[in-house]
Amino acid sequence: MSSRETPRRATIADVARHAGVATSTASVVFSGKAKVAAATRERVLAAATELGYAGPDPRAASLRRGRSGIVAVVLEGELRAAFLDPVTTAMMDGLTEGLADLSAGILLLRDEPGDEGSALANAPVDAFVLIGCSGRMRDSLEVVRGRGLPVVVIEGDAGEGIPRITLDNTAASADIARHLHDLGHRDVAIVTLHLNSDRERGVVTPERLAAATVDVAVDRLAGLRQVFPDAPAISASGSLIDEGARVGRMLLADAATRPTAVIAQSDLLAAGVVRAAEELGLRVPGDLSVAGFDGIAVDGLSHLTLTTSVQPAVDKGRAAGEQVARMLHGEPGTSQHLTCRLRVGTTTAAPAVR
Repeated sequence: MSSRETPRRATIADVARHAGVATSTASVVFSGKAKVAAATRERVLAAATELGYAGPDPRAASLRRGRSGIVAVVLEGELRAAFLDPVTTAMMDGLTEGLADLSAGILLLRDEPGDEGSALANAPVDAFVLIGCSGRMRDSLEVVRGRGLPVVVIEGDAGEGIPRITLDNTAASADIARHLHDLGHRDVAIVTLHLNSDRERGVVTPERLAAATVDVAVDRLAGLRQVFPDAPAISASGSLIDEGARVGRMLLADAATRPTAVIAQSDLLAAGVVRAAEELGLRVPGDLSVAGFDGIAVDGLSHLTLTTSVQPAVDKGRAAGEQVARMLHGEPGTSQHLTCRLRVGTTTAAPAVR
């Protein structure tokens, strides 16, 4: 968070964490709508006193009157696919925390602006959070901006006046690449996230890259190519283990052109590359180093710990929720930039002598 920002007001979620109870329990203490054990009540009130929290913001209550009490979250593609990604679920957890003081519900929508009768144009909501802003998402943005409601975008360029929650994708990716370079790797291949809403799997050519609309994929590739400017890259059709395995087979099938390391733009894709390597009888990291991005828990890696860049997914969602709350209180929204940290695991090592 920028050092220029003033300290934010304590929220009911802060009180809950400080008291060691669920946010819903802390809310009940202040609402008086249900009975709470005396000891729990005292613990919540003590935490509130310590944090300077006097109760729900009366401005929020007045704002909710005449409003729907719903915040729409616009996701790219199929909703069921989005929730196969642990990063998305972590962001949603954080968003819920950020909106806790408003007691707002969340409505999930796809990025399908359609015509004037679409849900984006007519859903009874108070604000929008767009996760990503690419391709069809930019069309969605125009629809929601036309409604004059608060909008916050997570990882995407929404244009002037729209608060953004951004991540240091380029710098964090460069850190991963430097780690592999320092180990001695020079023959490195890259598995990117999808480049466009068409989610085409294929070699990333200069033409495809120039037409790419997914900022996260482009920014992470830019960071990797700061260190490995000539590294070949293949775009995946989605952030899935099975998809990582498919692309991994493409990269590893020919022993004559096989890289010594593969960097994937998500941990799920990286886990798929590990699977593909094991299918070919390759040892990770003895024969092939693999690195990912996200810092999530991934099943199927057995004894391995993935080298990755750990992103603050919950914090991204929480920051977006807090900005929505600020804007619904009549305050200007502000953009926030979050950072990742490199976590070196057991899937990377010096390249084997060939």
